Order: sequence, then C-alpha cells, then structure tokens
Amino acid sequence: MENVDLAQAHQFVQQWVDAWNAHDLDAVLSHFADDAEFSSPIAAQLLPESGGILRGKEAIRAYWAVGLERIPDLRFEVVDVYAGVGVIVIHYRNHVGGLVAEVLHLGEDGLVRRGAGTYRATDAAADSGVQSA
Repeated sequence: MENVDLAQAHQFVQQWVDAWNAHDLDAVLSHFADDAEFSSPIAAQLLPESGGILRGKEAIRAYWAVGLERIPDLRFEVVDVYAGVGVIVIHYRNHVGGLVAEVLHLGEDGLVRRGAGTYRATDAAADSGVQSA
C-alpha cells in the first residue's frame, strides 16, 4: 500500500462532500467497494442488530438512506483532510455543528474497503441531529 497523495485526497474529499451535500447516495457510494465495511456508533443506535458494523455496499446504502430520511437538512463542511498509507481522514462539521472524523481505508484500486465514522459525543446520533423514527 502506498501513501495517499494529499492532492488526490483533497479531490476525493471534495467529491465526497459534494455528494453528501446533494444527498446523492449513488455518488457517495461510487467510492466504495461492493464488499466494503463501515462502522459507526450511529449505526449501532439506529440499527442495533448491526452492532454498529455494516457489511457490503448495500447495507451501507440502507443505513445512510435511513440517516438522510431522518436528517433532511444534513450538510457537511470539511474542516481538514489528512492522508496516510492507504488512508484518508475527513475531519468535518455536520449540520448541527458537531465535529466528526471519518477514517477511510482504501484498496489498491482506490476504492474504500473499510471506513469508520468517529464522534466526540457519547450519544453520536443525538449529536448528529438524528430524529427518532
């Protein structure tokens, strides 16, 4: 695995934030491998049976679709971008001002193989403005 070029990381993140802010799940998921895995404490709260770990692009899509349904005003503002060996970290502020870091591990093909949403709050869903069903 090679270092991720910072310019490429910024390009990736710009596409990512534009897709999220447009609520375009297909565009967000175009960066993910079919067998990608994503973990999030919000997934654990919204989908307790998942244990917070979503396996496969379709499971990730289903989770994020619920999130978009419950957060109709979702919007992200990128604070900073970090690049490492096969990793991009997106530090952003969500629509309610909460700080989040998303850690994305890339495969040789440049697609996300594993990702994790990380939060500063114990109740990540409430901190993200998720409305209960």
